[in-house]
Amino acid sequence: MDNRIEQLKGKLIVSCQALPDEPLHSSFIMGRMAVAAKQGGAMGIRANTIEDIAEIRSQVDLPVIGIIKKDYADSKIYITPTMKEIDALMKVGPEIIALDATVNQRPGGLNTDRFYAAIREKYPDQPLMADCSTVEEAVHADELGFDFIGTTLVGYTDQSRDLKVEENDFEIIRSILSQVKHPVIAEGNINTPQKARRVIELGAFSVVVGSIITRPQLITRSFAEALEGI
Repeated sequence: MDNRIEQLKGKLIVSCQALPDEPLHSSFIMGRMAVAAKQGGAMGIRANTIEDIAEIRSQVDLPVIGIIKKDYADSKIYITPTMKEIDALMKVGPEIIALDATVNQRPGGLNTDRFYAAIREKYPDQPLMADCSTVEEAVHADELGFDFIGTTLVGYTDQSRDLKVEENDFEIIRSILSQVKHPVIAEGNINTPQKARRVIELGAFSVVVGSIITRPQLITRSFAEALEGI
């Protein structure tokens, strides 16, 4: 494993993302957000779009998990859905590229197996992270050979809509850890320091935390809602 990736072991990765309809949407702001994350102790960044990744690279020397979120009319998959997004990410060289590895069909009817094989043929040395939503998807991604298995999409797909990653002391993560050989990156609704610590104690390689750190509109809403009805 590359030394820059190895430094993520047991550490915090902060997801610095803001979509076009969000108030902090700006590569400049995401770059500053990455600086704040580094100052707070983050050892890695997860980022969306080549513009944001390039800006973050100019501001901090931390390993990056890169993605491109793109909607296609014929697919529910939006995290690095096609080779076009892979090619774009390779231009900015993230240490890890993450992509949807669910059972959902990709644009053009491609499944994860064929897409994974195509990436490996074109970019055999690029570390890849599988964003999964169920234990079964995680196990299959591990069998395919993904370098990292992520719980990013638990609760966000039709097949996982009734699942919560933290239920029964992170039963989903514990089940995945017991069945895969590649490192597991815990991600998705891990929104307290206690949860982040727990997934590392359980054996996750590292933990990604996003909205609770980098989306102030959501943080503000949680406080405002707590005051409603008083």
